[in-house]
Amino acid sequence: MARLFENSAATLLILTVLLVWQIAVIVSGISEFVLPSPLQIAIRLVEERWLLLSHAGVTAFEVLSGFLTSAVIGIPLALAIFYSPIFERAIYPVLVGMQTIPKIVLAPILVLYLGYGWAPKIVLAFLISFFPIVISTVVGLQSLDKGLVNLVRSMGATEAQIFFKIRLPAALPNIFGGFKVAISLAVIGAVIGEYIAADKGLGYLQLQANSQFDTTLNFAAVVVISSVGIGLYSILNWLESKVSFRRERAT
Repeated sequence: MARLFENSAATLLILTVLLVWQIAVIVSGISEFVLPSPLQIAIRLVEERWLLLSHAGVTAFEVLSGFLTSAVIGIPLALAIFYSPIFERAIYPVLVGMQTIPKIVLAPILVLYLGYGWAPKIVLAFLISFFPIVISTVVGLQSLDKGLVNLVRSMGATEAQIFFKIRLPAALPNIFGGFKVAISLAVIGAVIGEYIAADKGLGYLQLQANSQFDTTLNFAAVVVISSVGIGLYSILNWLESKVSFRRERAT
């Protein structure tokens, strides 16, 4: 029973919040324009499912493009930082400086140079998800016990063998941790880009709903945005379970 309750704790919490929300809206008699009930949002999700799915596909494409670009560039950069102290001293201040810039202030500049198409949203998703991947990969590579590396090196292992058989497997939990943070941030970056300049996507749909004072559709778009993030996070979690070992939790 304890294990069953533990596994269903998140579901029970969400259902409790939704039930309280539904009851509060009914009891208070608050207008749907101010705060729609979960039931009204669910009905709107069904009614506008094709509209929401079409815009969700656009947002998901932007998120995945930005995330994959950050992974393709971030991991080799992390390897260069790990293996080259000079490169680490040169690039780390630049990375930290870039991270301190609020990405939303870059959105109008990106639109100015890249236009209103896919590019500014993908670049914004890339910029906001790039830093966690680099840092988590470097930390994962640095966390390996030096004594273990010296041991296998004394047994004749090459640097390539050490990397693929010891360093990379040991770093995978950290790398996937960075991936899961990055995919969540990529959703934020893509939606922010759609707020600034877009003619499709869930962020654009929210702006359209706001202009029409359609609060229920706005909430429905929020639910779909959250679902996109949760779905991509779950895929990464599944991939991690297939390629990475689970570390024992200290209790």
